[in-house]
Amino acid sequence: QVQLVESGGGSAQAGGSLRLSCVASGYDNTRRRMAWFRQSPGKEREGITAIATSTGATYYTDSVKGRFTISLDNAKNTLYLHMNRLKPEDTAMYYCAAGSFYLDGRTWNTGKFYTYWGQGTQVTISS
Repeated sequence: QVQLVESGGGSAQAGGSLRLSCVASGYDNTRRRMAWFRQSPGKEREGITAIATSTGATYYTDSVKGRFTISLDNAKNTLYLHMNRLKPEDTAMYYCAAGSFYLDGRTWNTGKFYTYWGQGTQVTISS
């Protein structure tokens, strides 16, 4: 059983930066993919970036490409999301997720391929 705990959310001005962290405990050696999803009120949850835990391969959705960076510190069992040049439309609840499927370009942003989820951390960006 893996538990994921996010932190680092908060408020920022447009153009600013935030860094989210997700600590994984109860280490599961089949945790092959990790990702960040987000959900805004009235919108569906969307996968925004994912990383393969062994190779470090990454995927990004177009809306965050070039602004957000996902990284993983395996020694600390911690996943990060570095968010730069933030926009008001980045306002959402952000969730960390982990799963045992090998990461691929077709399913990286599909929620059902992730088994474990954090409780979420709110990010609010003002203009």
